[in-house]
Amino acid sequence: MNNNQLIFNANTVIDQLQMAPEEIKREDIVRFVRKNNIRRVNFLYPGGDGKVKTLNFVLSDIDYLQTILTCGERVDGSSLFSFIEAASSDLYVLPRFSTAFVDPFNAEPTLCMLCSFFNKNGQPLESSPEHTLRKAVETFRATTGMEFEAMGELEYYVIKEADENYKARDQHGYHESAPYAKMGEFRQKCMDYIAKAGGHIKYGHSEVGNFELEGLLYEQNEIEFLPVPAMQAADELLIAKWVIRNLAWRVGLNVTFAPKITTGKAGSGLHIHMRLMKDGRNMLLTRGKLNDNARKAIAGCMELAPSLTAFGNKIPTSYFRLVPHQEAPTNICWGMSNRSALVRVPLGWTSGVDMSHVANPLEQEVPYEERGSVKQTFEIRSGDGSADVYQYIAALCVACRHGFEMDNALELAERTFVDGDINDPAHAERLAQLDHLPDSCDASADCLLKQRAVYEASHIFSPHMINGIVKELRSYNDRTLRHDIAEDRREIGILVKKFFHCG
Repeated sequence: MNNNQLIFNANTVIDQLQMAPEEIKREDIVRFVRKNNIRRVNFLYPGGDGKVKTLNFVLSDIDYLQTILTCGERVDGSSLFSFIEAASSDLYVLPRFSTAFVDPFNAEPTLCMLCSFFNKNGQPLESSPEHTLRKAVETFRATTGMEFEAMGELEYYVIKEADENYKARDQHGYHESAPYAKMGEFRQKCMDYIAKAGGHIKYGHSEVGNFELEGLLYEQNEIEFLPVPAMQAADELLIAKWVIRNLAWRVGLNVTFAPKITTGKAGSGLHIHMRLMKDGRNMLLTRGKLNDNARKAIAGCMELAPSLTAFGNKIPTSYFRLVPHQEAPTNICWGMSNRSALVRVPLGWTSGVDMSHVANPLEQEVPYEERGSVKQTFEIRSGDGSADVYQYIAALCVACRHGFEMDNALELAERTFVDGDINDPAHAERLAQLDHLPDSCDASADCLLKQRAVYEASHIFSPHMINGIVKELRSYNDRTLRHDIAEDRREIGILVKKFFHCG
């Protein structure tokens, strides 16, 4: 973290300590608590349902603060994760000092920290989501010599009473401004709070989806993050959903990250961008062109695409979003700037033109190497808000590493590349040759069982976690559900309500 990132940092802890998050030690937390008269501490951690869990502490003295920072606390693992037996359920949660932030919602000064899980022997819990991601990242680094970075595009609907004034056109909300978009002020407040909690936000905007149903306005919004190390990306997404829900509840709104609300309207996804870095350099490009590193990583995602849905699409309504002829993908392919593909390589400032100089002639031209090459990513578009972000990003990390281990990676990348809109009739012959994503939780479970060895290699995903995911997916018994209730709005409405607050 450079000086510009420390000065005026939105996170009060970083701003006051003037040190990078990874440099923070216990003594720094104690110093911050004393200086800011912090009276409460919250431990936050993800449960098996992907939602934030909270353990509250009231500080009676500095000795007690030192104790909880050093020793953590016990929790009941069997109540948090379905794959842990009650007979051996005691776990420890230990705070990660690098994640500290001041609770933006609590009137009493309160310090929050995300936690890691440890077993009874004091070892990291092999099957915990955050440790799974840590193992995936470390193995990726050891295999490729590169760092795996990620960022999320978090889509969600905000629901309020419909307003007769300044109505936006149905399904035309993309980047709409007030007064036609009603939730801009709420979104910007969410962004402020997320930044204060340590989130690195790229931008926010209204999205395509907006409609009225039974007197309520459903307005879709998106907050997109900047690429950061994968563990940090998962932390930021977890906290962002916690912030958005808490703020909505406090101001009398309702929000949902559910993948599908009703038929004929845009669903909400959780698109994950990935970037491979080494010594500050973007390793996806060579002289401004997509290179073999990128193609191998994408090939890994193509190979494991059927089973990646088991991590990124964990409820039945996920598969009501993944239907043909909409922006959500169904075919296993990739393309350049192609929103109908499973993996998209977005515009990456690689033209060689200094566009800022063109728009602002008084500015001196900046050499290409100093401009946008570092911004290039590739994006997988299948995931949604039901995903456990740690599991999902870990699975993507495994898939990208797998691409470097495949003998036929470059051939597979070539075979699955589609130049242009896959739904264009001109691509009909190519479309017929492509494989498809699963159409149900049950089918995703089948795919995960077939490909589980790749995830379990190097002891990254524990067999207990894979078995737990398969059991959960099977429990919905939805193999023919999408076909059975297809356009039945009433049945789909019942299903949406059941999974409204997923993930």
